[in-house]
Formats: sequence, C-alpha cells, structure tokens
Amino acid sequence: MASITLKNLVKKYGDGFPAVNDVSIDIADGEFLILVGPSGCGKSTLLRMIVGLEDITSGDLLIDGQRVNEKEPRERNLSMVFQNYALYPHLTVYENIAFPLRLSKGKFSQEEIDRKVRHAASTLDLDEHLERKPANLSGGQRQRVAMGRAIVRDADAFLFDEPLSNLDAKLRGQMRTEIAQLQRRMGITSIYVTHDQTEAMTLGDRVAVLKKGVLQQIASPRELYEQPVNLFVAGFIGSPSMNFIPAHVRGGVFVTPLGEIAVPEQAAGRLPADDSIVLLGVRPEHFEDAKFVDEAIAARGTTFDARFTHTEWLGNQQYGYIRYQPDEAVQSKLNELARDLDADEMTPQLVVSLDASSRIRGGTEGRIWRDTRRMHVFDPETGENLTRDAEAGAELTREAAEERTAEIERARQEQAAAG
Repeated sequence: MASITLKNLVKKYGDGFPAVNDVSIDIADGEFLILVGPSGCGKSTLLRMIVGLEDITSGDLLIDGQRVNEKEPRERNLSMVFQNYALYPHLTVYENIAFPLRLSKGKFSQEEIDRKVRHAASTLDLDEHLERKPANLSGGQRQRVAMGRAIVRDADAFLFDEPLSNLDAKLRGQMRTEIAQLQRRMGITSIYVTHDQTEAMTLGDRVAVLKKGVLQQIASPRELYEQPVNLFVAGFIGSPSMNFIPAHVRGGVFVTPLGEIAVPEQAAGRLPADDSIVLLGVRPEHFEDAKFVDEAIAARGTTFDARFTHTEWLGNQQYGYIRYQPDEAVQSKLNELARDLDADEMTPQLVVSLDASSRIRGGTEGRIWRDTRRMHVFDPETGENLTRDAEAGAELTREAAEERTAEIERARQEQAAAG
C-alpha cells in the first residue's frame, strides 16, 4: 500500500490546451478516492498520468514520498483495471490472472503463482471458472477476472478507469458492492474514475470533482452534497439535480417566479446589495406536498401554490414537475452551466419530491412546502456558494474519515477471525 501525492499536475497537448490544469491532491495510504466529472473533464487523463501512460507536462507525482515522474509504468507498482477489461481471449481465467506474475520472468515459482491465483479467485468468487475462457463469462465475471489480475501483483495501489460502464444497471450495482467490499477488506489505496455520480457517492472516502481539467472541490460525498462549493458541484452531485431558481434580493426577501421567500438565517449578511440577482439552490427532496407536512416541520419552511406539468410515480416515491417563467438576466448563465454538465440547456422548471401517496397529478394545482433551512444561495456570475459553511462541511469529511477507519478495522478483524 502507498500514499500518492499530486502536486500542481499539468498536462498539455500539442495545441497547448491544458487537459489537466494545476491539480493537487494528497491521497492517504488505504484511501478510496473517486475522480468524477462530465466527459472531457480530464479525469481519465489524470489517472493515466498517475499510472505512467501519459507524460506529465509540469508538477510532481509522488508515491510514498518518492518522485516518480520519469519512472516507467512497470516501475511504479500500480495495478490498472481498464474499462474494457483488457483480457486475453485465448487464455483461461487462470492464465489471465497469472499473466502479470509470469511476466516477472522467474521472480515467482509455479507454486507461488498457483497460490496467488487461487487466493485471488477465492476472494472474487471465481473458483469454478478458472478453466473457462473470457468469451464464456458474463460481463461481471470478466470484470472480476480483471480485478483478480490486479490483486495478484501485490501492487501499492489500484487504479480503476470507468470499470463498470460496460455493464447493465443491475450488474453495475452488484459490482459496485463487490468493489467496495474488496477495497475495505484489503485496505489498499484506490483511485477510481467515473462519470456516474452514484458510483462516486457510494464508493469513495473522498470525491474529487473536476471541470475542464480544474479541481473544483474534494471532500467526502456528504460534504459535497450538503456543502457544495459552487454551482457546478451543486448541479453535478445529486439525482435528480439541484433546482436553481432565479431570485431578486429585495430587503429581507427573495422575489422568485414562485413567490417571495423570506431570507433565511444562514443567508443573512452574506448577500449582495438590494436588487441584485442570485440563484437559489434547493434539492428536490427538500420539497413536499404540504398535506403531508405536520405543523412543527411546516414552521421551518414556506409554502407556495403551483400547477404541475406532470408527475412520475416510482412506487416508494414520486417526483413532480413545475414550469415557471425564465429570468432572462440569468438564463444564459444557467444554459452555460447546463453545457458544463453535458446538457444542451437548463429548462426553467422545478423538480420536487412528493410523498408516494400524494394525489397531485399533471395538470392540477398543489400546495408545496419547501425547506428554506436547506436552501443555498449562489452568485450567478462567479458560481460561488454564498451560504456554504466551510467548517460544517469539513466536520462532515472528518466524521466520514473516522467512520471509514473503523469500518476497515472491523473488516480486517472479521477476515482474521475467519482465518
């Protein structure tokens, strides 16, 4: 295992465009770090720089404190799990897993190779498939073979490049769980690239959000969700995405297309001058059909009446959609944000979570409650979250680190007890 340090890493290609631009991250020994962002944000390039498949234009890459910029990939002792598995179709599962050991040319005896391969196969539930060829395996099994090949190398770290993107939704969920459990049992430093924010939120100790080669925020999943640093992070993390509502600051209220909202306590003293325009960020789950909100909770927010274009019922929950009049003063900024998030434009609509029993339907009006305590206020020009509580966010990440350490220790104790 190893710590990995990225110091001001830059990657420029022939045209001078910085695919990775001044990225600095300290990855602790045993940490599971996720690199996430939309297509073209530089996450896979950054991973390839770490493993040695891309040259570093400037900056320093350290593994366990040793600078490795000029070292060949094989000298860095890192194991890469690729998106397409990179298995040899003519070799059995056994030989695919054993391949990196045989490349060592005499370093391992046949007995050692056999022991390592069978241990990896047992860890990944591949014992019954060792004599099969990759073409006869399911996508999930092929992915486990690729992981087995990484395990036998006794590498200092695992690097995953969108390993689940070729699997269907059900298999992705299953493999996500298996990767998480494997990493916890082994406690090995892991860096995982994905564009899927569900993978990012469920797998990582910390998540690094990238946009156009620039690191936007690195924190625990919960800190990213509850205390995003800017519009981009707030819009990228969460499904459905955070709602962004244009609002004019007038005295002690926000004037929005959905009525007036009293400026909440957390926003007081942090707002620009009167008549300025801000964007209010409210997640769908911080709304509810007012009929399902008791009086004690209702006092913590405000209500408004709206007509719904349609609803989506999902069994245990449902979502309602409300269109509103766009504010031309900020619509271009919202469309720019949408393009950053791989969409064409941002529709002026609100997505609200409703109780599964709510009878609100498309074409009807409903009274909706919103939790103003959970509302964020963003500067539309800079994208800055004006109501971010940095101290509270850092505490969330500290708590996550402590919980993670305890979880790894429990996993190791259980493994030791099982022999």
